[in-house]
Amino acid sequence: MGYTLCVLGCGTMGIAILSGVVDSLDVSRIPNNLEKWESHTPGTVTPTGSPSDNTAPSRFLACVQREVSAVKLKGVFASMGVLAQNIEIFVSQNVQAVQQSDVVILCCKPQSAHSILSEPSMQKALDGKLLISILAGVTISQLSSWVLPSTKVIRAMPNTPCKIREGMTNVSTIPSSASEELDGAIILNIFSSIGRCRFLDEKHFDACTALSGSGPAFACIFLEAMADGGVMMGLPRAEALELASQTLQGAARMVLQGQHPAQIRDAVTTPGGCTIAGLLALEDGRVRSTIARCIQVATERASELGQPNKQ
Repeated sequence: MGYTLCVLGCGTMGIAILSGVVDSLDVSRIPNNLEKWESHTPGTVTPTGSPSDNTAPSRFLACVQREVSAVKLKGVFASMGVLAQNIEIFVSQNVQAVQQSDVVILCCKPQSAHSILSEPSMQKALDGKLLISILAGVTISQLSSWVLPSTKVIRAMPNTPCKIREGMTNVSTIPSSASEELDGAIILNIFSSIGRCRFLDEKHFDACTALSGSGPAFACIFLEAMADGGVMMGLPRAEALELASQTLQGAARMVLQGQHPAQIRDAVTTPGGCTIAGLLALEDGRVRSTIARCIQVATERASELGQPNKQ
């Protein structure tokens, strides 16, 4: 029999996680012979477990604070498959939902984490359970100080493309315990269902937040700029966006399949051609160093999130 999965603070990212997990288990929604593109790359793949597997959830709980949010969730889940229609929604009943759960994913705003975990009886409700936090800037040390020592605290950092099951999630090292192997399998199944998943030490999480968490916004700036250039040179806007989007996606997939970015760049760059002319224009604009500094600044800001005295 599977476990019960609870999402505390089921907003955009909580919906994305639940949607991905449910979709991966709902075989009625998976066309025959459909393979995710990363199945032929070094990354993780969509889990093939069933609700009878103890590493896959068989019951889903979603917690929100307002009735209007619950109505929105019902509409979202109604448009999904059969399993999604069985997701139970709790309004202002965090403790009651956690009491009925085995694994809890904390998806609220970083500033709200302490108040949620400090609710009366919440510590007891989390006793011995697996608590996975996706909150930027809130450390394992902080989270552990708000729960009982028996609660197994993990940090995970997914990003927005999880909404279409093409996300990148970084997960902190699994603490040693009797259930370490099972906990690792549960976490891998959850986040592999919404994209790729990697385990990294917590010390890298602020950089991960900047690179993969904020990265889609940075990538879209570059994407929009490419499309703007196409429009400037006469392309219709829709076609320019399609060309730019598919070009970036294709290049990224080539890298994930093992090619170095420099190899791809050099293969396109012919002597005296248009590519080298464009590359020199980018170098004139210090695009490379600007993007790298962007990640640096975002990392520094990520380290401040969740710290009350640095908001």
